[in-house]
Amino acid sequence: MTTRGPQQTARANGSGAPVTIATQALRRAPRPSAHRTPLVTRRAQMRLGLLLVAPVMVMVIVFFITPLVNALYYAFVDFDGLNPNPPFVGLDNFVEMFTDERVWAALQNNAIWIVIGTIAPLVIGLALALLMWNVRRGSSVYRVVLFLPYVLPQVVIGVVWGWIYDPIRGWLNKALELVGLGQLQTGWLGNADTALYAVLATAIWATSGFVFVIFLSALGNVDMELIDASMLDGTNTLQRLWYVILPQIMPVFLMVTTITLIGGFSVFDIIFVMTGGGPAGASDVLGTYAYSQAFQLNRISYGTTLALLITVLAIPFTIALNRLQRRLSMQGTGA
Repeated sequence: MTTRGPQQTARANGSGAPVTIATQALRRAPRPSAHRTPLVTRRAQMRLGLLLVAPVMVMVIVFFITPLVNALYYAFVDFDGLNPNPPFVGLDNFVEMFTDERVWAALQNNAIWIVIGTIAPLVIGLALALLMWNVRRGSSVYRVVLFLPYVLPQVVIGVVWGWIYDPIRGWLNKALELVGLGQLQTGWLGNADTALYAVLATAIWATSGFVFVIFLSALGNVDMELIDASMLDGTNTLQRLWYVILPQIMPVFLMVTTITLIGGFSVFDIIFVMTGGGPAGASDVLGTYAYSQAFQLNRISYGTTLALLITVLAIPFTIALNRLQRRLSMQGTGA
């Protein structure tokens, strides 16, 4: 008979399976939790996280928190840009803002811009993306041509379209006359009834290419098997778009909606270049009206108060859309 040493097998359980004494000792030893991170590692991760976040936090403090605090200060004083010690006026600027009829007219123009300026680029961009979805030859050329207006400076776009809308030399009125619609000719930017919509049409033309490129990229991730299955079920084009395509690109759709929506609140440059808010305030939005009050009439505090109104109106929409986008993105990844 062979004698078994301490490292040889021993009876571990009722089944008689041979287990070494070392294995038994390992089984009895306490095991570290798989979900417990050592304290030193957590501290190192915290320091690394703070180091990575620090540049962004500095930028937020310098370019957002500090200007916001200054804006709040100026909103409660009467600063004309010259007096180093402006008098404290309390809520007078806010009271004037809510009783100013031009503020409400500008806010109405902002609402028109937000609704039309958000829906139209989404519809046009999505339609172009669907048309170009399966195009392979020359697709890069189409992308560049349609995206080019978005990267052009707004000043350039405003000047060029100002020439197009010119009532005498502009080709828009000449084109209308050539096709027998001469009765529609007008001074597009000088007519109070058409000025805002003429500038808005220019902005839609400049934004639709950006929306098109984003949607076309998103369509590349659509599951074609679902498309084929829906076609076998007899769905039409609109049904496939609504029930199959849009749900798969909804996070991207909400992201683009957020960008265009915020643009409707903060629009300024293209209106300032093309009409300056005229004629007689017909195309004024909150941004152009705040600029005219602050820098043309030297009412810095009142213009700052109007700018704060733009911020207060835009933030809730941004937060709501971002949360909805994040929720849909997590659902799409199975989180």
